[in-house]
Amino acid sequence: MLPLAAAAITLALVFYSVAVWWEHATRELRGRHLLLFWLGLIFDTTGTTLMSRIAGSSFQLNLHGITGILAIALMLFHALWATIVHAGKNETRKRTFHKLSVVVWAVWLVPYLSGLIVGMGIVR
Repeated sequence: MLPLAAAAITLALVFYSVAVWWEHATRELRGRHLLLFWLGLIFDTTGTTLMSRIAGSSFQLNLHGITGILAIALMLFHALWATIVHAGKNETRKRTFHKLSVVVWAVWLVPYLSGLIVGMGIVR
């Protein structure tokens, strides 16, 4: 199960990073970005669920656990808000949405990197 979990988390990193930085470069929220945000969330949630099963627990009160829950909640909010903004007619929101995306991505990196460091045995 570990290879599947690692693959899912890695795909989450790829999809979410591409979406965030592509949207940032174009300075406009597009449907392609929206699709990648949702794929990132799906793969992150899948990978996190699999990792929790491997660990034998669903939540630990530590940096990784707290930021992990926060990151998934932010990703869900981000994808929902992106869907609303994209469906709306407000061009200003579509052009400024990338600012929120970068913040959510940066927060998401904390549990990704802490999980990677702990998983590699660098820190216990």
